[in-house]
Amino acid sequence: MGELIAPEEFLEDTRDQGLKELEDFLRIPSISSQPERAGDVRRAAAHLAEQYERIGLENAEVIETAGHPVVYADWLKAPGKPTALLYGHYDVQPVDPLDLWTSPPFEPRQQDGLLFGRGTSDDKGQIALHWQAIHAWLRTTGELPLNLKVIAEGEEEIGSPNFEEFVRANRDRLESDYCVISDTAMVAKGMPAITYALRGLIYFELRVEAANTDLHSGNLGGIAPNPAQALAEILVHLKDPTGHVLVPGFYDGVRPLSDEERRQFARIPFDETEIKRTYGLRALQGEAGFTPTERNWARPTLDVNGIWGGYQGPGKKTIIPAWVAAKFSCRLVPDQDPKAVSEALRRYIEEVAPKTVRVTVTELSGQGDPWITPVDHPLIGAGQRALRQVYGTEPALIRAGGSIGAVDVMGRLLEAPCLLVGFVLPDCFAHAPNERLDLESFYLGRKAALHLWEEIAAIEVR
Repeated sequence: MGELIAPEEFLEDTRDQGLKELEDFLRIPSISSQPERAGDVRRAAAHLAEQYERIGLENAEVIETAGHPVVYADWLKAPGKPTALLYGHYDVQPVDPLDLWTSPPFEPRQQDGLLFGRGTSDDKGQIALHWQAIHAWLRTTGELPLNLKVIAEGEEEIGSPNFEEFVRANRDRLESDYCVISDTAMVAKGMPAITYALRGLIYFELRVEAANTDLHSGNLGGIAPNPAQALAEILVHLKDPTGHVLVPGFYDGVRPLSDEERRQFARIPFDETEIKRTYGLRALQGEAGFTPTERNWARPTLDVNGIWGGYQGPGKKTIIPAWVAAKFSCRLVPDQDPKAVSEALRRYIEEVAPKTVRVTVTELSGQGDPWITPVDHPLIGAGQRALRQVYGTEPALIRAGGSIGAVDVMGRLLEAPCLLVGFVLPDCFAHAPNERLDLESFYLGRKAALHLWEEIAAIEVR
């Protein structure tokens, strides 16, 4: 497409500048889960609004919510063309454990074609490649091929607790024909992917209490119940050794994979040896009867996320703790009912918990429903064409094991189909120490974003 020659040349000529822009963004420690970082989160929002205004978007604004703000901007000068809503999130995960990082997480470092730092892949790098593609369009042609609205959330990493209310309050302003989200990954380097389904998420805190204070393990050992032991017994009852969840009703409504989906999944390379080497795993595990890819993308899971309580300081302290606690989460798949699963978990934990302790199950905010879109939708086709032009190969149609609550909210409240297309690699260490971005994939992603807007613009508005 000849009209893209100038924008592509602009991107090629500004590779170094684009990388510097990303590094400046990455230096802001916008950790949404830590109250002491609230000022940094707000600083990142202001920085992003400035970038949007600089590149030529209009109405750039930092919009307040009950928590961290949302950044908005738009360009609405293409009458008769579709309107797309581009979503990203500028908040990042905590960096613990800090001692496992090979360089400071908010001081971007390049090595061997990779850029290391918190947020490089999730999701600041993907926000940056989009603003740079938009800049290339506006700088070289003076216009975009379609109408575009851009939002960046500051609470995705804590479950988007205020995003639904934000969308409800701004529904008219956000009304769009299509939504585009770049917060997912490719299949592998040089192998682009479009994600058509996400798992949902529910999250719980389980607290087990046995006494009103810590007890002397000599004076009361063998008499008083130990909540740590009780917690261990409860957790053992949740899953069998293969990972199959034992909660009655947990798998109700799970949509089975079609034969075609299984064939598509089988095309995706899966290197068990490399997975184990990359993440330091001794072995993989999971439900019998499903491949690792099927288990990761299309089966529900339950995972313990943390356990604490009792004495954890240096030396020894011979106590029976008064209480202990754990956090656990469930990834759900299309057609599961999150409320029904939550109720089933509560009932089951009450049944299996020892009667000698008090158990409290608290569901934490940030529930995200499973999401799926038809693979034959014109928006999916537009994404396939754009990726095909840049990468020279057929993009894979995949599911993702993670959850993006904003996808369900936008699809449901705005009644707009969503396209999920990511430009980072699966081994980017998102949420982990040494998060990284493959720079070649970043530069190709900028080019693909150029083509994406043109392909969406060609969809007939109904």
